[in-house]
Amino acid sequence: MSIEVEKVEENIYEIPKEGEMNVPARIYASEKLLEKIKDDKTLEQVKNVATLPGIQKHSIVMPDGHQGYGFPIGGVAAVSMENGVVSPGGIGYDINCGVRVLKTDLTAEEIEGHEQQLANIMYSKIPAGLGGGGYIDIDEDELEEVLEKGMDWMLENGHAKESDLERCEENGRLPGDPSKVPEKAKKRGIKQLGSLGSGNHFLEVQRVDEIFNEEVAEKFGLEKDQILVMIHSGSRGLGHQTCTEYLRKFEKQYPEEVESLPDKELIYAPIEDQPAQDYIDAMYAVANFAWCNRQAMTEAIRDCFDRIFGETEIDLVYDVCHNIAKEETHEVDGKDVDVLVHRKGATRAMPKGRKEVPEVYEDVGQPVLIPGTMGTSSYILVGGQNSLNVSFGSTAHGAGRLKSRTQAKQDYWGEDVQRDLKHEGVYVKAVSGSTVAEEAPGAYKDVDEVIKVSDELDIGRKVAKMKPIVNIKG
Repeated sequence: MSIEVEKVEENIYEIPKEGEMNVPARIYASEKLLEKIKDDKTLEQVKNVATLPGIQKHSIVMPDGHQGYGFPIGGVAAVSMENGVVSPGGIGYDINCGVRVLKTDLTAEEIEGHEQQLANIMYSKIPAGLGGGGYIDIDEDELEEVLEKGMDWMLENGHAKESDLERCEENGRLPGDPSKVPEKAKKRGIKQLGSLGSGNHFLEVQRVDEIFNEEVAEKFGLEKDQILVMIHSGSRGLGHQTCTEYLRKFEKQYPEEVESLPDKELIYAPIEDQPAQDYIDAMYAVANFAWCNRQAMTEAIRDCFDRIFGETEIDLVYDVCHNIAKEETHEVDGKDVDVLVHRKGATRAMPKGRKEVPEVYEDVGQPVLIPGTMGTSSYILVGGQNSLNVSFGSTAHGAGRLKSRTQAKQDYWGEDVQRDLKHEGVYVKAVSGSTVAEEAPGAYKDVDEVIKVSDELDIGRKVAKMKPIVNIKG
C-alpha cells in the first residue's frame, strides 16, 4: 500500500489527515532514515494510531521508528484524559523497558587489560537470557511491596542510595496497584529481580568518547575517557504476561472496537472505564518492578567493579523508561490539556522548566539515554525545548532495527560478529551465538543519523558520545 508522505520542513514529514484519521501523522526523520522507515509497516501503523479516539495534534514516529505491535516502535501518541483511551500496544509487552547509565570514578586507561575479567564477572553475577534467576531473592510478600513501592522498597531494604532515587524518572515509583497485576505475571516475575533478559537487552561498559556540551556534561558528572555502564532491560516476564492478559481482556470487553479498528492490535479501552483504570494501575505497578530490576543489577555491577578494582565510586546518572504511558499536561491549540502520553520505544525528553525534570538537573533539563549497538556509539542527550512543541516532550530511544531477527540470523554468524568486535576492542559475552547474530551492528539503523535528527530538531540535544568496551547480551 502506497502512503502519501509530504515534507513539512527539514526532518519533518507528514501523512495528511484522511478517512478515519482524527489527526495527521508526523514522521521525524532525515531523508536517509525515511527511506529505511518505508521498508516495513511503520507508516501504515503510525497512520492507524491517528484513528484513536481523543488523540491530540499528531500521531508521531521518531527517527528510529520501525514496525511494532499495533503502534510502531518509536511511536508517541497523546490522548485526552477526558475522552481518550489507553492502548496496551502503545506501551508494549516489556512495560518500562528502559535505560540507566552509571558513572564511575575510573578512566579507560585504568580498566585496560581487565576487559575480559569484567565481562566474565558481570556475566556470572547477573542472570541473562530467558527464564528465571535474579540477583535479589524475594518472596511473594516482598514482590507485592516492590510492585507498590518501587525504588522506595530498594532504599528501605539496603539495595539503593538516596541519590539513586533522585536520579530516576518519577524517583522510581508510580502509583501502581499490585492487586491489578495478574497472578500468572507475578509468578513469572518473582524469580527475576535483577536479571537482564534476552533479545536486545544488554549491560555495556563504555568510555566517554566525546563531549558536545561541557556545561551540561559537567552537571551530569561526565568527563572524557570516563568509564560508564549502561543497562538496558525492563520488567521481564512480569510485564509481558501483564500486557498479554490485558490485551485479551480488552478484546473480549470491546468486541465492536476490535471489528472497527484498522488493526486489532490497536485495541483500547476508554480511560474512564474500569478496565482501562485497572490496566493503568497494573502497568504502573509493573513499571515499579522494572526500576527495581535495573537497580538490582546496579547493585551487582557495583559489587563486580569493587572486586576487580577495589572500592569504586559508582553513581547513577539517570534512569529513563521508554515503554510507558503517563499523564502529563501539554499545550494543544494554545491551551493546557491533560493527556495520557503513550511512549512505545520513545524516550521522555523534558527541557528545563518542566516539573518532570528531577531537582538535581532542573537548571539544565532531563538526561536522555540512547543506546546504539555493540559496535557503534551510544549517546547521552538533554531534553530539547522544541520537544514540547512537536513531540510531547519525547525523542528516540535507540538506533532502531533495520533487519528482523530472522533476517539478521541469516545474514550474520554470531561467532564472526564477536571476533570482529574483539578486533575493534569490544568484548562481547552472550548466552548464545544466535543472540549475537540477531543483535549484530548491521541489523540496526545508523544511530549517529538518529541522534543528528534529534539534535537538529531540538527535541533532544547532544551532550556526550560513548564507545563500547564490554557488552553482555542475554
